[in-house]
This record gives sequence, C-alpha cells and structure tokens, in this order.
Amino acid sequence: MFDINLLRTFLAVIDAGQFTAGGAAIGMSQSTVSQHIRRLEEACGRQLLVRDTHAVTLTQDGAAMAGFAREIVGTSLQAEGYFAGSAPRGRVRLGVSDDLALTRLPTILRDLLRINPLISIELTVGLTSTLYQKLDSGRLDLLFCKRQTGDDRGHVVQRERLVWLAHADFRLAPEASVPIVLYPSSSITSRHALEALNRAGRPWFIACSSETLAGLRAGVQAGLGVMAQSRLLLQGGGLALAPESANLPQLGEVEFVILGRSHKLHGASATLAALIEEHGAGLWMEPQDSDMAPGGARSLQNQR
Repeated sequence: MFDINLLRTFLAVIDAGQFTAGGAAIGMSQSTVSQHIRRLEEACGRQLLVRDTHAVTLTQDGAAMAGFAREIVGTSLQAEGYFAGSAPRGRVRLGVSDDLALTRLPTILRDLLRINPLISIELTVGLTSTLYQKLDSGRLDLLFCKRQTGDDRGHVVQRERLVWLAHADFRLAPEASVPIVLYPSSSITSRHALEALNRAGRPWFIACSSETLAGLRAGVQAGLGVMAQSRLLLQGGGLALAPESANLPQLGEVEFVILGRSHKLHGASATLAALIEEHGAGLWMEPQDSDMAPGGARSLQNQR
C-alpha cells in the first residue's frame, strides 16, 4: 500500500510544476518534499519524475501514478467526509430545461456526483414554464433553467442574448416572410422571437411546431425555418446561425438561473445548487477551455 501523505505530496509537486512551489502549497520545505518523492519512488520501484533546475516532468510511470494517486486521495477525502458527518447527502429532485440537457450538462452532473457520492439526483427535463409549476407545487426541489418573466428568484449562472438558428443551407430574402419553428405553448424563446419580429414589422408564419426541443431541432435541420434559441444548441452540431442576409431582428437577452423552492436552501439541495452555480457557466465555454469538459472530475478534485 502507498502512503497517502506521499501521494498528496506527489500531486502537489506535479500540480505546481516545481518542488519548491509544491511544498509551499502544502506547507512543506523543499527538502521534505524531496524525501517524500524519493520514498514514493522507492515504494513503487520506478522513477516518477524527471527533475531539472526549473521544473519537473512526469515519466510514463509517473503519469500512471498520477492517475492512481488522484483516485486514492479523492476516495480518502470522501471517506473522511462521510465518517466526519460533513459530506452532503440526500436526494435532490432537479429540473433542467431541455436546451441545457442537450449540452455537456450531463457530464458536469456526472462529475459532480462522482465527487459527492452521497448526493443522488432525480432529474426532470422539460419546458421552463412546466418546471416552474412543478417547483411551486412541491414536485421539484431545484431548477436550472431560464428565468421566467416577472420572477426574480434564483441566482444567475449566465446571461446571454438569444440567436436565430437555422440549417447551414437555409436562405431567406431580407424582406420575405419568416418561417418560424417554435413551441405551440407559451415559452420564453417563442415570446422573444415573435416580439422581435413584430417590433421590426417583419411578416412571419409558423412552419413547424413541437412540444419538444428535439422536434424543433428536427424542423430546423429539415430546413423548414428558423428558431430563436440559446447558442448552447450549436454545440450538438446540425445547426448554424441564421445567415445575416436574412436580416432577422435582434433577439432579447435571457438569464439562466439556479433556484429552489425557498430563498434559503439547505442540505443536499444547497450543495448541488452551489456546485451548479460555480461550474454551470462552463457550459458556455468551448470544451477544450472548460474545466468541466469530459474527464472534468480530475479538475474538480484539484479544486477541493
């Protein structure tokens, strides 16, 4: 078995890139850090680091050890939290709007739950208006969705201006009547689309309607028309920004919020809300720039 203190020192060094900086991060002198690394290398019988005067580099065995060390240290922290009674636990009934569910949000949730194994999620995906109704009737504990008009509850995770989405080959004359793809029932995005067109005096007609976002995507991908939605939907492929030549009016701004049934959250709901608020903005980043890209559990562990 490997000494967990040696593994922690090893991780501190490779995260800092130097012995001195790594030691400072965990309150150890450089000589103590060197001793720990030497003892770890002796324990596994392999060289783990290549040292020079400025930085350290992982060997192939060192890279393997880094993966094992993160798992071992992470599991140890979870066990400590569990038996100390400090780890958040409990079931959270989470509602998520369908546009968010089609992004990397499942990856974020999976990685958050991996680090917080005593929290379980019962996920409901749907229209924002329906999710608010379920929250207010006590059927959900937490929402991550667009802010409903006239409702000032929740903490803002991201603000963004909606965009017109279409198939890459879609073309529309600048004065032509606009074929709209939208929800048949009231929705935040549909309201923004129709208000923008009406303000601009632009004629429009409904080319496709669906109660689900999957149905709307299918209509747009078939080239039937355009829809107003978040830029998040560009991540899944198959959609593009409507061409500027179509001369479509600017759309309004929306806020994506995390909110619960009361202003003050407690227990697992409070923990999950804080984690989503902290990491949710990563959905609007390119995967290679986001700490929560696939494999993001490692990034979260580094932040503990």
